[in-house]
Amino acid sequence: MTAFLIANMAPIMFASLVIMLLLGYPAAFSLGAVGLLYAIVGIQLGEFRPDFLQALPERVYGVMNNDTLLAIPFFTFMGLILERSGMAEDLLDTIGQLFGTIRGGLAYAVVFVGALLAATTGVVAASVISMGLISLPIMLRYGYDRRMATGIIAASGTLAQIIPPSLVLIVMADQLGKSVGDMYEGAFIPGMVLAGLYAGYAFLVTLIFPKAAPGLPAEAIGFREQDGSRGLLSLGALTLASVVFGWFMMRGSETHGADYVVLSMFYGILFAFFVAVLNWVIDKFTGFRFLSAMAQQTTFVMVPPLFLIFLVLGTIFIGIATPTEGGAMGAAGAIILGAAKRRLSWDLIRQATESTAKLSAFVVFILIGARVFSLTFYGVNGHVWVEHLLTSLPGGQIGFLVFVNALVFVLAFFLDFFELAFIIIPLLGPVAEKLGIDLIWFGVILGVNMQTSFMHPPFGFALFYLRSVAPKESYLDRVTGKRMDPVTTGQIYWGAVPFVVIQVIMVLLVIAFPQMVMHYKGAASTVDPNSINIEVPQIEMPPLDFGQPKQ
Repeated sequence: MTAFLIANMAPIMFASLVIMLLLGYPAAFSLGAVGLLYAIVGIQLGEFRPDFLQALPERVYGVMNNDTLLAIPFFTFMGLILERSGMAEDLLDTIGQLFGTIRGGLAYAVVFVGALLAATTGVVAASVISMGLISLPIMLRYGYDRRMATGIIAASGTLAQIIPPSLVLIVMADQLGKSVGDMYEGAFIPGMVLAGLYAGYAFLVTLIFPKAAPGLPAEAIGFREQDGSRGLLSLGALTLASVVFGWFMMRGSETHGADYVVLSMFYGILFAFFVAVLNWVIDKFTGFRFLSAMAQQTTFVMVPPLFLIFLVLGTIFIGIATPTEGGAMGAAGAIILGAAKRRLSWDLIRQATESTAKLSAFVVFILIGARVFSLTFYGVNGHVWVEHLLTSLPGGQIGFLVFVNALVFVLAFFLDFFELAFIIIPLLGPVAEKLGIDLIWFGVILGVNMQTSFMHPPFGFALFYLRSVAPKESYLDRVTGKRMDPVTTGQIYWGAVPFVVIQVIMVLLVIAFPQMVMHYKGAASTVDPNSINIEVPQIEMPPLDFGQPKQ
């Protein structure tokens, strides 16, 4: 028995951790307890050197001294302030009005707002709960299929998992030893593509099952002009003018790529906001306006989150700020926006601060537990066992990626994304690097995969968040006065299934088209380093006289 334990210490240790987590023990304490228990066992068996534990205080201090992780409380606080200051409500109401008459328009609005909230809040819970409270009653009121409605709300909320400033991308970059800015830039396009796939699925549903996602009736649409039109032409003209202005301001600039897009978007936002304010001032004092009510409302609602996106992600992408500094600016910007809307209060700030402190403490404790576990795991040569196990898989890089993604998908049924990031990623990262896999690309692939942890039972947190706000009993609709049936847990779970399939398809797309992520490297140098020849010119040195000094 002793010989078997010595030969298989690493796999037994990993299996013990999985069993403790499945029994429901907190992840942080499970990690620490398993690590210390097997350290004692290893010392008794002569398989673990006691002086390894002397590195533990330094590792714990390293967790506390990690500047990168400071971005987590900043982005969490920003998201909570924005969610509770009513930005999500304003966005959903306005964008829902904009898309409403189109078949499936509310579903498109939810995806669009979900992507915007993801790029501003970065918190899945805030996005799902906000859209569940605001959009779900409207979708049910106008005849949306319950599975379609709940599925698209839960899935759109999980976009905060992959679209920067996602919290899991911060943890992923830290665990892989890579730049958070590079991870953000690499994940941006896959996040947008995933949002497009969600919208594409909604479009497909409207074609096959038109009654599952009807358009809003004309009487439910507000922001109409005196002639009865919706003023969409005015909104289209303002959008086009803003794009042209942004391009004009960047004309002749030496900036290219993502920086060009970010800066031109910033100039376009400023132009649209200036025009909307000018229209409001003229209308206030003269009664004349050159923008429609829809164009003005959409601009005033869209500009704050877009400006915040530039303030946070734009400054990171163009290299002005680090992710931690961007998070600090985002938190300050969220407070300013909340105050500007007159929705900021000390009670709101207190609640957001308490929630941020709880989440930050949760992350730090898991990370400390993970440090204890990894120290013992490495001490019993667990990393060697993992490396031999994964590098011996058939198929090279592709075989490794297929196996790892299948493993993460299965583990996501039982572990949340923080636990996966802290436990699994440190084991997989070194093997991926040894196989020649770009770690940013690898991190984005796993980030998309770990979205499924929010969407499938038994621990699909997005489904739990939506269950907490979806009607559990029949109720009277406050607008129509009709009695509405409740939303069952089975409908929520079945509604999530197509979106889990879409997320798996997205994983395959990122693997098949790595350039979606690899653009973060920018233009590669075309100079062959082997062709560089450095010639050092010969310099005539004056003769040195080491004779006796003159008297």
